[in-house]
Amino acid sequence: MVQSVSEQLQNEPVKFRIDLNGLEVFADPLMERAIYNIIENAFRYGGPDLSEIRIYYEDECQDEHLSWIIEDNGVGIRDDEKPHLFEHGYGKNTGFGLFFTREILAITGISIEENGTYGHGARFEIRIPRGKWRMES
Repeated sequence: MVQSVSEQLQNEPVKFRIDLNGLEVFADPLMERAIYNIIENAFRYGGPDLSEIRIYYEDECQDEHLSWIIEDNGVGIRDDEKPHLFEHGYGKNTGFGLFFTREILAITGISIEENGTYGHGARFEIRIPRGKWRMES
């Protein structure tokens, strides 16, 4: 799914680093659209210095959840925008993309937050509860 999205949005100067080997997520089929929205926003708002999008997971809280990270090295998101990021109607384009993304993920109990540092890139952490993911054997 992530490979498909990255191919749809491939932009020559921007490199994708994807490290999700063996991870399987049980989610709504619209999850692909949610991932698309996040990556498209990186291209749209990352600024002229955007050169990399990294997608990986961290499993240090494996008993509770797995964190799937989508981060870029663009301009990032200002702290004053973060509380409103996932609200319907908020944003510079349609105001629907990240709201829709959060709603898609919530269908299967998955949550999302942005915890990047302005000036160093956006970082979306998607928290997948135990039982909604597994490692391919």
